[in-house]
Amino acid sequence: MNIHEYQAKQLFQQYRIPVPEGKQAVTPEQAVEIAKGLGGDGWVVKAQVHAGGRGKVGGVKLAKTAAEIDEFSRDLLGKRLVTIQTDATGLPVNSLLIENIYPIQREMYLSLLLDRASERLIFIASAAGGMDIETVAHETPEKIISVQVHPAAGLQGYQCRKVAYALGLQGPQHKAITAIMQGMYDLFLAKDASQIEINPLIETDSGDLLALDAKINFDDNAIAIHPDILAMKDASQEDDKENEAQQFGLNYITLDGNIGCMVNGAGLAMATMDLVKLKGGLPANFLDVGGGTNVEKVCEAFKLILSDGNVKAVLVNIFGGIVKCDVIAQGILEAIKQIHVAVPVVVRLEGTNVEQGRELLSNTGLNIYPADDLAHAAEQVVALAEAVA
Repeated sequence: MNIHEYQAKQLFQQYRIPVPEGKQAVTPEQAVEIAKGLGGDGWVVKAQVHAGGRGKVGGVKLAKTAAEIDEFSRDLLGKRLVTIQTDATGLPVNSLLIENIYPIQREMYLSLLLDRASERLIFIASAAGGMDIETVAHETPEKIISVQVHPAAGLQGYQCRKVAYALGLQGPQHKAITAIMQGMYDLFLAKDASQIEINPLIETDSGDLLALDAKINFDDNAIAIHPDILAMKDASQEDDKENEAQQFGLNYITLDGNIGCMVNGAGLAMATMDLVKLKGGLPANFLDVGGGTNVEKVCEAFKLILSDGNVKAVLVNIFGGIVKCDVIAQGILEAIKQIHVAVPVVVRLEGTNVEQGRELLSNTGLNIYPADDLAHAAEQVVALAEAVA
């Protein structure tokens, strides 16, 4: 799960990570009042969306007057921001972060994430931070260092000093970067994060270190035990169908094809989509209904699939392990009757009570095409989608 920058900075403050003075605004009038309350000679207006690359597309603006704050706020609020990390429709800008401007001596990069290969948390740091950090990683990877943290030992002082030297920090800044890294580490563990990123981490002209930007991702599997983090979720920044799927315990991701896929098991779902592509088709979605699916889940799964107007055919691929195939077949029939599925549906069943399940699906008079194996099912659904198109 992602959160907005202003929310990430609120968490940073709780863990003693220094951030610029600023507040969230949802109207131009509120933005102006916040700027006046902050004082100073200038402010930055930041669009709050769950995507990077805002600065390159006008989502971050510098204002010198209250009139500019009002102008920029009206320009951004209610619009959709398209960045290199969004699709062509972009994401809605429903709020802004108004912050003081600080004189920047230089920009650095610092992040903490889980390295699955080593099974360790790992700090990534670079003295060359800012908007073009991806270019740095690609063209001059030697400018980026990493420090692995052993879970039994925790973050050690020498590791913080290594990062400090790599960033070219001096004197009191060593203590400051140690506090920042410890705060990131404590936050990561306490809230079950999957990534914490500060880009840029700036050095002001007075030598202070500030997290000018903040990004935190959280482990979806742990969100249930963190109601404070779950309360920060902004559904407007996510796909409507994916949000709806979560309410019914379905794992759904929208794709660009025209063949809807309903499968039980993430691995089997991936294999199904691969085979559809191999046979010349394009999956319209990833959908895992889970091992313990039922009629209600199957109905909701069909509704999600068919809410995509691009879907021309549906492939149902179910392995009856925990749930028997005849129960699955009954659920499929009930779902098709309830929501009046008009597109052709290819069904491949395998597992416990498979013969009973296949019998239920045969001679129904509905637009159902049973398949004996997955390769045959993929060929059928691709051909049917092409015929409909």
